[in-house]
Amino acid sequence: MYYAENPDAAHDIHNLSVTLLGETFQFYTDAGVFSKKMIDYGSQVLLSCLDDMTSGQTLLDVGCGYGPLGIALAKTQGVVPTMIDVNSRAIGLAQKNAERNGVIATIYQSDLYAQVEGQFDAIISNPPIRAGKQVVHAIIEQAPTYLKTGGHLTIVIQKKQGAPSAKTKMAEVFGNCEILKKDKGYYILRSYYENS
Repeated sequence: MYYAENPDAAHDIHNLSVTLLGETFQFYTDAGVFSKKMIDYGSQVLLSCLDDMTSGQTLLDVGCGYGPLGIALAKTQGVVPTMIDVNSRAIGLAQKNAERNGVIATIYQSDLYAQVEGQFDAIISNPPIRAGKQVVHAIIEQAPTYLKTGGHLTIVIQKKQGAPSAKTKMAEVFGNCEILKKDKGYYILRSYYENS
């Protein structure tokens, strides 16, 4: 299970060479982490909606896996990424992948926001759907604590895996939620944090 703290699957290191946001990246992946054979389609759709981020903005990638989202945004948009995942194997890979792609990132193990400090311009997540709805909703409910005023939470979720209920939850928590994109059943949802 890729959302376990210490996956027990036998190691099976792969090397991915992929183009994201017009740049080529090299990623190590392994058994026991999410989407080890390719960058999953949901992540690619999410990235396509994040080209509005600007250099120097701070980003928190919740459930970063082996790091493709945070690393791609750091290299192409100049954002300053903090990347977290509950999975120790994923964190080890993300650290190697950041170095390999010439990206400076803060990367550490955290069960959701448990170890996170500070506030960010943006939070992104391709949430671990298989970990259950309560995990997805916790990512949404706790996000405002870690967002600067005017910051946003952007997540990708498939319609059949709970996009409508996630949208409702985001609207409840933030008072707003927009669908940035729908693509092959994937919804990109964004809420802005306005500290009233």
